[in-house]
Amino acid sequence: MVPFDATKDYYAIIGASEDASPQDIDRSYKRQAHVRHPDRGGTEDEMKALNEAYGILRDHLTRRQYDSMRARPVKVGTSRVFEAPAREVGVSGQALSALLCLILGLMLLFLVRFNGLFFLWPLAILATGVIGFGVLIAHSAMTNARALVAESHPARRFRMAQEIVFWTVVAGGGYAVYLILTAI
Repeated sequence: MVPFDATKDYYAIIGASEDASPQDIDRSYKRQAHVRHPDRGGTEDEMKALNEAYGILRDHLTRRQYDSMRARPVKVGTSRVFEAPAREVGVSGQALSALLCLILGLMLLFLVRFNGLFFLWPLAILATGVIGFGVLIAHSAMTNARALVAESHPARRFRMAQEIVFWTVVAGGGYAVYLILTAI
C-alpha cells in the first residue's frame, strides 16, 4: 500500500478532474511536468508534489482508496445579501425623478420659446422627450404606489378611475403648456 495524504488534493496538483481517465491523468502529468520541472523554471518541491500526485492517481487501487478517504471540501451554503438595484428606488424616488424630469423639460422648452432661441429647435424636441419620460416615470410611481397598499384598500379597487384621473391631469397639463407657449 502506497502512503498518501488524504488532506491533499492530488487532482488539483496534477490538473485533472476527479472523473479523469488514466490517459487523461497521464496527459495532465506530462503537461504539468513540462512546466514544473526544475530545468524548465519550476521548483523541486513542485515536481515532488506532482510526482506524488501522479504516483497516487495512476494506480487504480490507490486512486480508489484515496478517493474514499480524501477530505473533500465541505460546501457551506452562503447566504448572500442583495441590495436593491439603483432602478428600484421606491415610490418616492420615482416621484422625485418624475418631478425633476418635468421641471427640466419645461425649463428647456420655455428657454427656447421665450428667449427667442428658435435656432435651438432640436432642444425643444429634446425637452418634449424629457417631459414625456417624466410622465412615464410618474405613471410608474403611481402604479407602484398602488401595488404597495393592502388588497382591501380602496386605491386597489379603483384602478380605472386612477388611470382616467392621471391621464386627464397629463392632458390638462399639456394643454396648459400649449396655451402658455402660444399666448405669449
